[in-house]
Amino acid sequence: METKNKLIVFQGKNIRRIWYNDEWWFSVVDIVEILTGSPKPRQYWGKIKEREFFQLKLSPIWVQLKLQATDGKYYATDCANTEMALRIVQSIPSKKAEPMKKWLAKVGYERVLEIENPELAMHRAKEYYKLKGYPKEWIEKRLRSIAIRKDLTDEWSDRGIKEKMEFAILTDEINKATFDVSIKEYKQIKNLNPKFKNQNLRDHMTDLELIFNMLGEASTKEIAKAKDAKGFDENKVVAKVGGAIAGDARKQLEKNTGKKVVSKDNAKQLTKKEKKKLK
Repeated sequence: METKNKLIVFQGKNIRRIWYNDEWWFSVVDIVEILTGSPKPRQYWGKIKEREFFQLKLSPIWVQLKLQATDGKYYATDCANTEMALRIVQSIPSKKAEPMKKWLAKVGYERVLEIENPELAMHRAKEYYKLKGYPKEWIEKRLRSIAIRKDLTDEWSDRGIKEKMEFAILTDEINKATFDVSIKEYKQIKNLNPKFKNQNLRDHMTDLELIFNMLGEASTKEIAKAKDAKGFDENKVVAKVGGAIAGDARKQLEKNTGKKVVSKDNAKQLTKKEKKKLK
């Protein structure tokens, strides 16, 4: 996501955040700095961790994710989701604690509304892609791909897939069967920088790539239901079959057009090229 989406403002102060596991995670140090006004918020946070979690033997309620620092580089940073951040705020004596809790609750509530009404999330995504300069036709396909992906992951969850790594492996199996390359290799073809871990490959796909991606994932879901696939091993077999259906269709198109579907181009670059031609 763009920098402006990675920063959120509380009372004129920036708090870094990152989208992880389908929710926003906030920099704990940034929250501590705002609440305490301490010139050394990292040390302050270290004392809180020692007191609240190590001395009292409580489980850590934060995870380390890479956030961009003032020097432009990315560093592992303690981050907390809305619920965890509220608990941390409660452990810090500050006049700003109540306003911060209300603010975090609002942020969390907006996320709850999106979960209850997926159309709100889709509308937010549509506006996000518009701001990034994607064409309307591509955005419609991308939103459809998001819906298909959600249907597939829900189906996997119902069939016993729980671990994040298992979701990643199954997705990679579909991708390899559809495009003959792994997701890692695909990102290299698109010249995506590997240090940015949260880049979504689909955001860099052309119209045709998105179409075949959707076909592979939709086919996988339908076959999983028809076969009543249970657990990781059975769904891995299904993922290969579902991806192969899209892969066969892709090969037929390439045979008849003489053009490869997978390319280093992405929707944004193609849009910029078209705009230059019109000038």
